[in-house]
Amino acid sequence: MTKNRILAALLAAALALGLSACGGGTDETPEEEPAAAGVAVQVQEIGADTIYTENTVSGQLLAEDQSTIMVAVSAKCTAVYAEAGDEVKAGDMLCTLDLGSTLSSYNAASINYRSSAQSYNDQAAVFEKQIALLEKNVRDLKELFEIGAASQLEIDQAELQLQTTVAQRNSTLSQLEAGMQSALSNVEQLDTVLENVDARGNVIAPISGTLVTMNATEGGFISNTAPVAVIDGAEQMKAVVQVSEALVPKLSAGDTAGVSVSAANQSFEATIRSVERAANMQTRLYTVTLSLPSDASGLLAGMFADVTFHTDVSEDTIVVPTEAVLTRGETRYVFTVENGAAKYVEVSTGLTGNGVTEVLSGLSAGQQLVTVGQAYLNDGDPVRIVSGEA
Repeated sequence: MTKNRILAALLAAALALGLSACGGGTDETPEEEPAAAGVAVQVQEIGADTIYTENTVSGQLLAEDQSTIMVAVSAKCTAVYAEAGDEVKAGDMLCTLDLGSTLSSYNAASINYRSSAQSYNDQAAVFEKQIALLEKNVRDLKELFEIGAASQLEIDQAELQLQTTVAQRNSTLSQLEAGMQSALSNVEQLDTVLENVDARGNVIAPISGTLVTMNATEGGFISNTAPVAVIDGAEQMKAVVQVSEALVPKLSAGDTAGVSVSAANQSFEATIRSVERAANMQTRLYTVTLSLPSDASGLLAGMFADVTFHTDVSEDTIVVPTEAVLTRGETRYVFTVENGAAKYVEVSTGLTGNGVTEVLSGLSAGQQLVTVGQAYLNDGDPVRIVSGEA
């Protein structure tokens, strides 16, 4: 029992000695480090860059080579050989229409035109021969008159006969030409009706591509106001947009623009192919056509597209984040950091682009610009630069 008490006393003495050697007692607490002074901000180094104004308009995608097949008469469809979504080749039959009476009218009009043209050519040839002989007769009589072998009366009679024949030729050929033009007009009208239709009433694909619309149904009637079919040709697509009179002078063929097609989740650069210089009479807008890159996938005719034009370019200029520029009345200003303190700087601005603003005066490359926390600063405030969100 006595040994145990002695051992406990020795352990207590050793513990007390150890605490004393560490220089502190149980009632002392370590001092806290003082908080850093100044407003927490984020900065970025100012540099020169290129800025441009962005103008975004909405438009539509179209197939580069699209063919709309119309038949300008109502007709019954007797057979259908393809449906929307099919790939077709130029010359393929799409459907057959009952166009018996129209085809008969076309054949009759064609025969009438050929007959009228032949009559015109035949009569023209006959008159030319007659006139050539009469002109020779007048020349011969004038030569005979010079040697006293013909009279002036004979010359006058020959010239009168020539003039009468010329007048007769002009009148006859004019009538024949009118008939020929009437027959030709009938043929051309029927040509329009029967464009892309063969002699058996088969509607023929004029180009190879995807059959995107097919309105013909077996046993049904096609209308003269709606297309029988629409074919998208090459895979190459184009975008067509309408722009205002303020924007059109800034656009030229060959310029690039950004195109975003949300339905296909695609964004890419496109090239302006053409800019119309005459406004649409109804909308007073100007049509701009852009060629899309051939490797753009998932695009279909009719999809909507947002087209962003880059205009008013300024190169090698001071460009800062737009949110760094503060406004008070007509005054624009920023804060920079110099020697650990905020410096108030008034600036003049130029172009405004995609989240950035051009600074024309007040800043120079290499300065430290406050981009986060500037709204809490006054000129001369101490600052501390932090990374990440302040």
